[in-house]
Amino acid sequence: MTVHTPTGGRAGSVAAGRTVLTGARVVLPGGVAEGGRVTVEGGRIVTGRPEEAGTLDLTGYWVLPGFVDMHVHGGGGASFSTGAADDALTVIDTHRRHGTTTMVASTVTDDLDELAERAGLLSELTEQGDLAGIHFEGPFIALNRCGAHQPSLLREPEPDEVRKLIGAARGAARMLTIAPELPHGIEAVRLLADHGVIPAVGHTDADWETTRRAIDAGARVATHLFNAMPALAHRAPGPIPALLEDERVTVELINDGVHLHPSVLRLAFRNAGPGRVAFITDAMGAAGMGDGTYPLGPLEVEVRDGVARLAEGGAIAGSTLTLDHALRRAVLEDRLGITEAAHALSTTPARVLGLGDRVGSIEAGKDADLVVLDTDLTVVGVMRRGEWLSGPPAPNAVAAPAPTAGAARS
Repeated sequence: MTVHTPTGGRAGSVAAGRTVLTGARVVLPGGVAEGGRVTVEGGRIVTGRPEEAGTLDLTGYWVLPGFVDMHVHGGGGASFSTGAADDALTVIDTHRRHGTTTMVASTVTDDLDELAERAGLLSELTEQGDLAGIHFEGPFIALNRCGAHQPSLLREPEPDEVRKLIGAARGAARMLTIAPELPHGIEAVRLLADHGVIPAVGHTDADWETTRRAIDAGARVATHLFNAMPALAHRAPGPIPALLEDERVTVELINDGVHLHPSVLRLAFRNAGPGRVAFITDAMGAAGMGDGTYPLGPLEVEVRDGVARLAEGGAIAGSTLTLDHALRRAVLEDRLGITEAAHALSTTPARVLGLGDRVGSIEAGKDADLVVLDTDLTVVGVMRRGEWLSGPPAPNAVAAPAPTAGAARS
């Protein structure tokens, strides 16, 4: 089966000729280049040449690397968990329009055979280049911390069942969230690491010692740190400090103003730094949509005032976030520097996924995945592999007032 790609052309297609973006504030790995220049040719960022054509003056705009979301379930009214190709493409297209040029499809707990079948479809989209892989969130998670996962479908991570999911993904499995305190938990962490799948600690009741054992066994990601795990206590610290303090672990944070208090987000950022923080959406089908009722795997979710909860009250059920809004919050409200935010939105998740040589920063030789934002940090253009998916903005369409203090810091 061939799955047609979403709006913006077939994955891997590129714009003809050369495009030179000039005049913008370009966010580079080491800081902001005022009046910067980015040359794109053949779908990649290249070193500028003396005779350049196709110049686009973006004075007054920001240019950031395309966002990388390593944990997203849905958007645009659709979900990766339905098993329908059209739904998966709707999710991809929705988040691309908000600047996410690389994403991993996250599933939710379901019957193991159903998950294996969906993994087959998502692996095809991975092979075509529309996805960067699959993240299995559940079913190997703790009952007391299951959140918006169906309790009756939870399972222990027996090695044969873990192998079944890995095999069903046909090489596309990137990450699997696991509660390491479950029977076979540490063994499953080792198994995942041996197969090149990132073991992520999450939806867990693990204590500090068990979490440390999981990290030593190969766990390298904290699934939405602070959420769906025990709160930090001074005599029973639980998994949070173990995950925060270990240099081997990258922590996911949902920066939507609902999942985390800003002070908690800043605490995590100060401890882990931009090199170990990955902003994620954990978005469900309502991302990019309005309030209403949406499916999340076998469960139903109600969205009111942009907050998703299980129907008839209950746990927060993912988010309605897109990464451009996470960026705005980080810079304009959390007072992070825009270079720090770009690391957490792009560079760090790209590194964790093993894609840092291709995406995640604006450097020669990498894919030309770029996001153009106006002075309010609103997306006005998205380029993926050298092709404009939206925009580009009209040259000199905005003035260039002095940026806010948070946006100016690099």
